[in-house]
Amino acid sequence: MRRTLMAATAAALTLATAGSVAAQSPARLAIGDDLEGILTRADAQQDGYRYDDHVFEASVGQRLEAILRADDFDAFLEVYGEGETAGEPLGWDDDGLGEGFHSRLRFTVPYSGRFVLRARTLAGLDGGPYQLSLAERAPPPPAPAPKPLRLDDPVAGELADGDPVDDADAIHDAFAFTASAGQRDQFTLESEDFDALLVIGRDNGGEFVELARNDDGPGIGLNSRLVFTAPEAGTYVVQARSLGGSDLGAYTLTRTTPPPPPPRTAIVVGDTRTGTLTADAATSAEGYRADVYAFSGAAGDRVQISVASDDFDTYLSLVGPDGGVVAEDDDGGQIGTNSRLTQTLAVAGEYLVEVRAFADNGEGRYELALEGLAPPLPPIDLVAGRNHSGALTNDSPEDADGRAYQDFRVQLQAGRRFQAILRSGDFDSYLRIGAAEGEFLPLAEDDDGLGEGFNSRLNFVPEADGAYLLRVSPLGPNTTGLFALETLDRGPVPAPGSILVGGVARGELTEDDGLADGVYFDAYRIRLKADEAIRLTMVSNDFDVLVAIGPDDEPFMAAASDDDGLSDTQARLDWTAPEDGVYLIRAQGFDATQLGPNILRVEPKP
Repeated sequence: MRRTLMAATAAALTLATAGSVAAQSPARLAIGDDLEGILTRADAQQDGYRYDDHVFEASVGQRLEAILRADDFDAFLEVYGEGETAGEPLGWDDDGLGEGFHSRLRFTVPYSGRFVLRARTLAGLDGGPYQLSLAERAPPPPAPAPKPLRLDDPVAGELADGDPVDDADAIHDAFAFTASAGQRDQFTLESEDFDALLVIGRDNGGEFVELARNDDGPGIGLNSRLVFTAPEAGTYVVQARSLGGSDLGAYTLTRTTPPPPPPRTAIVVGDTRTGTLTADAATSAEGYRADVYAFSGAAGDRVQISVASDDFDTYLSLVGPDGGVVAEDDDGGQIGTNSRLTQTLAVAGEYLVEVRAFADNGEGRYELALEGLAPPLPPIDLVAGRNHSGALTNDSPEDADGRAYQDFRVQLQAGRRFQAILRSGDFDSYLRIGAAEGEFLPLAEDDDGLGEGFNSRLNFVPEADGAYLLRVSPLGPNTTGLFALETLDRGPVPAPGSILVGGVARGELTEDDGLADGVYFDAYRIRLKADEAIRLTMVSNDFDVLVAIGPDDEPFMAAASDDDGLSDTQARLDWTAPEDGVYLIRAQGFDATQLGPNILRVEPKP
């Protein structure tokens, strides 16, 4: 079906996504929809681009195609798992439609659930009208047997519609070669039509098991070069792909004998070594000139590896006993052109440290240090509603970005609002909260949300009962000092009020109100008939307002919203109910710091 978005969907705003000006609750989208939208200055911005988010439901294994056409901006599409839009997308496309700057994103649904389709500019804050469609695709054709790839025998091929696709719906051509255990081969994929991607793996009963990949080889631009060492004797498969997965065009694939690998220099924890990276240095598996150091580690060991040079921009890679890259770093958490890795070793065995230049032609002297770190102290148990004063010192554990931190374990209940305030006169404060078990991954974060200089205020409503980890740290590395932490249990989210068409609600946003994505709101339920058209008007003399309406579901997803339809800071939204039912209106501020009196009016659309 075809429908038109009459308002920019800049709904619930958040400070949780680094680099964003405003994040929005996605509008609903159904498979088979073909809609018209518009990017305006009221829409969300992130990392220098403007976007609209659209949420849809899909089942595992569905093959979908999204097309974004725009005449006023360079279109770009991304798909995320719901709630994961601050991380890496599940898929993306720039110019895959092959019609100028329009986008076509093809992907296979990895699991059943809700997903977010992001319609955005490639870069810049321009905008304008766009057309977006989401459709299901037919099953893929059966994949042919891989073609043989012989040594020193280049193959000219072409990625085209109708070629086989993998489980992620990436178009590829497949080639087979045999190798003995430990045999090293170099593969080069070159194309003037797309950004090349090499993937090597094995066929395991009809399932492709990936073993190695490379995007951009050194000195060859967007082409790919990969040195592969066969772990055992047998037949292997090379896939020629585009980086985006859907780009098409001609390519050349070559298999050659690589130069010898870099020699390994032994190093032990506590050592500092000086070296010189030269133009004659041997190349790593990715084709970079590198020096390689080997050390033995035990599971649970915590090490810090740093390399410094006045001659070139350094780059560090840590390779595990299985040959896979465990971690890598360019600038060590904002410490200039030097590199630093902090890593807890997962398994016992021999680890390799690769020292190279960030640029292909970098060379010169460097100093490498391998240090052992004490295991991080267990988190301090803290009851919500209690305060704590402490200090971050040079002995405090550091995260991967070089920030000292202190962890606190708090027991929280689903649906109860938790607030933490971090103050420090010594550093720019930074608060994060995540699950207590496993690798620490923030569920919410805040930098300057208190509105008092560099102090932080984090608001969080957990979805499940359990233990959570609250992490106190400075915003940047190499900073220590005193801090004061205050925590509050603000109780359950208030139940929505009621309002009728023709009604007026005089409210006030306070810290005791509802909270979503760090933004306070008042909520009102309203019953409407199908095709009933209403006008929502929200004004305040104290803050920039935003009003949103959508189905009375959990979680709330705005069907439409507005922040400046009446004036620069006052909202007016015209909306028509698609069917009989109860809907939810949210009256909120444009960002997380805005509180105060406001007036909401609901009336029939003139």
